[in-house]
Amino acid sequence: MSAARGPLKGRAARLGQLMPSGPSTAARTPFVLLVVLLLGGGLITLLLLNSALNQGSFELRELKDRTTELTDEEQALQRDVDAYAAPDALERRARELGMVPGGSPAFLGPDGKVLGVPTVAPSPKPSRTPSRAPDRTGDPAASGTRPPAPGAGTAPEPTATATATATATATAPTAPTTSGR
Repeated sequence: MSAARGPLKGRAARLGQLMPSGPSTAARTPFVLLVVLLLGGGLITLLLLNSALNQGSFELRELKDRTTELTDEEQALQRDVDAYAAPDALERRARELGMVPGGSPAFLGPDGKVLGVPTVAPSPKPSRTPSRAPDRTGDPAASGTRPPAPGAGTAPEPTATATATATATATAPTAPTTSGR
């Protein structure tokens, strides 16, 4: 229609030069292929990135679980250490080893003078419980105990000499002490 009217003048002529009204001379197929390839490449890149992030999240979850397990194990071991380090447990294990409390200590002053009165540690009392569990077979020879001899229901009373000897032995410093001195 514009060809029938004649050439365009003024503003219309300038717009006509910017936007040609005839068939396009540029091929659109390469441009469309480029846009499709860019979009396809972007989607594949997003897919690979998403897969990598998912893999990382699985590894992170496994590491968090492992950390939780190790933390629980550490806390259990710390409870065991605390139980073994408790004063009553230390005293019980020291008595099992035959150690006795050290009594009151004596100190040396800077001038070499002895301060305090040293006392001898008492000898350990015999334990009423066996040091190891008896064998459950019922055989006294296997458990290390002997059956009492016939007629030996009571022990004879000790004499004065035996009592004096036992007292002297009880005051002898033969037992190790728990004080480390």
